[in-house]
Formats: sequence, C-alpha cells, structure tokens
Amino acid sequence: MSNFEFLDALSQIARDQNIDEGELLQALANALLAAYKRRDDSAEEAEVEINPETGEIKVWGLELDADGNVTREWDATPKDFGRIAAQTAKQVLMQLIRDIQRRKMYEEFANREGDIVSGTVQQNDNRYTLLDIGRVEALLPQAEQIAFERYDHGARVKVYIVEVRKTNKGPQIVVSRTHPALVAKLFEIEVPEIASGIVEIKALAREPGHRSKIAVASNDPMVDPVGACVGARGSRVRNITNELRSERIDVVPYSDDPIEFIQAALQPARVREVRLDEVEGVATVIVHDQQLSLAIGKEGQNARLAARLTGWRIDIRSETQDSDEAETDVAAFVAEPDAIVEEVAVDVDSSEAAAAPTEGDEA
Repeated sequence: MSNFEFLDALSQIARDQNIDEGELLQALANALLAAYKRRDDSAEEAEVEINPETGEIKVWGLELDADGNVTREWDATPKDFGRIAAQTAKQVLMQLIRDIQRRKMYEEFANREGDIVSGTVQQNDNRYTLLDIGRVEALLPQAEQIAFERYDHGARVKVYIVEVRKTNKGPQIVVSRTHPALVAKLFEIEVPEIASGIVEIKALAREPGHRSKIAVASNDPMVDPVGACVGARGSRVRNITNELRSERIDVVPYSDDPIEFIQAALQPARVREVRLDEVEGVATVIVHDQQLSLAIGKEGQNARLAARLTGWRIDIRSETQDSDEAETDVAAFVAEPDAIVEEVAVDVDSSEAAAAPTEGDEA
C-alpha cells in the first residue's frame, strides 16, 4: 500500500468512526514509536513523525541535554521500517480505534451524570439488571431497584444516571430507579414550567415505590405551581405515576413560613395548629382527633415524609392528647432531610420532581 493509499484508508476510518484524523495519526505514531523502541539498534531518545500530507513516516533520533532540551536530531528511520510500520498498523489500528471510541464514549456519558435515560432490559439476575441505553449498556444494581418491580427482558424503563465509571472495557454506567432526582427529572420532562424555570422545586422526599412528596414554588405570580405540576385533570402527574408503577406523589406549595410549609407538607390531613421550638427544631402539630391517623399515615409514612420535606422533627398530637398533655411515642416522628434535599437540588439544578395531590390517605 502506498503512503497516499494509507492516508486515504486512515481518513475513511476516521470518517466512519467519527474520530479526529489528527488524533488517529498521533495514536498510530505512538504505537510505531513503541515498535521502534523494541529494536536492538534503536536510538535512546526518539520520536516518530507521520506527514499528514504525504503519509511519509520518519523516525527522528534525539540527543537531549540535562534539562531535556533537544541539542541534536537525525534521521534514524530503519531501512525496513516500512514493513514494521505496515505490520504495526495492522496490529494496533483497530485497538487504537476501540480505545479512542471508549474514551470518547466515557467523556460523552461522564457529562450526563444526573440525566434521565430510557433503557431496554437485556439481562436480569439477583445482583443487577443490564439495560441497553443505545450505544452502551447500563448497570442497574439491586440496591438501586425498587423492591417489588419486575424487570422483564425487553421491557423499557426510565432510569437516572448516578455514576459513570472509567474501565478498560469502556464506560460503566450505573443507573437508579430509587434516586429522588428520578422523580424530579421525570417532571422536568412532563412540566414545561419546570424545564423553563418558571416553577421551581424547593424540596423533595421519597420512599421509592411507595410515595413521594415535593414542595414547589412559582417565580411567576400568574402561574400556580401545584396546578402546573398536576396538569389538566391530573394528566401530567399521571404520566409520572405510571412510569413509577403507581408510586403515589403529593405536590404541595412551598412557603418560607415554616408553619405554613409544615401544614402543607402534612396534606391531605388538615392541621389545626403548629407550635415551633426553633432551638430544638421540633414542630408540635395539633390535629383534630379524626385527622390523627391521616396525618400520621400508614406506618408513619405521611409524617415521616413531611419531616424530611420540611427539615423539622414533627410531633403529631390529637386535640385530646394535647388537652390532656399526654405524651405519645406513636405520634412523634423524626427525620433528617438535609442530605436528600441538597442532593436533589444539586443533581437536577432546581428542576426536580413534582407530583399530584390526591384525596384521602391510607391510615
């Protein structure tokens, strides 16, 4: 093969593989230098030059001073280097292409941490599920799966990219179905007002597969943030609920007033009174007797999520308990939501999930 044919072949490969031709030539030059260094008669210091116009390959021997500066150079190209070059090119070219593709793919997906993608289930066992997300496979570990969800072969699911790891075989993409920001990203897709920044998610608390609560605010007084997230007749939130396999989602209005915020966070229960102990970070919530079980929720879920959402320890009491000044362990719930709220805010840049308020709650 002539030098010009060689260049044409490289150009064609670069175009087909979407690789920069100069990068390909440099990688080949590095491989040729390694092949040259294996010769017994090689110069101690050398570099390989490939002329991008003619395809001519030269080896330059170098003499360096104590500071590493070149003091002399000479043409050290072996007479049989054309044969060596041809053999080396055949051996390493495809490997170079694979390496470059893997690096480019890693760089592409490394920038997508925090994004949501759709994948098709390829393989499933008790350790992880493999998803085809296009050019690569993604790993859905068991710890990132919703406990009762089934991932049948060929099923399509949306997942949140948690981490992109660099490996010798290319990028390893770790995804999640349990991350709170998955809910946020789904609503960013469904609610244009969130994507544009008109509606902002202030906080989000989630128990994957069961229930999420989000607090939303509007930067436009003409836009109702809760209504925008719920959609006409609940259409927007319904799409999210369907994707999350019927996970219940409550959207509540955010308020800078902690009393108003706590009252909203405990919906659908109606709160009679909230007393704040700002030193201890405790909110004592008084509800009508018939609202107690609704405020607490099934196995304490409503109160637990409200505490995570607001950042306050919530002590829920009925009117009767409050009047008797009775202490009750069942009616007190503690949560530390700071990490959850900050994580969502960082990962989705204030475009986190929203959800629809529903009537009634499981007691």
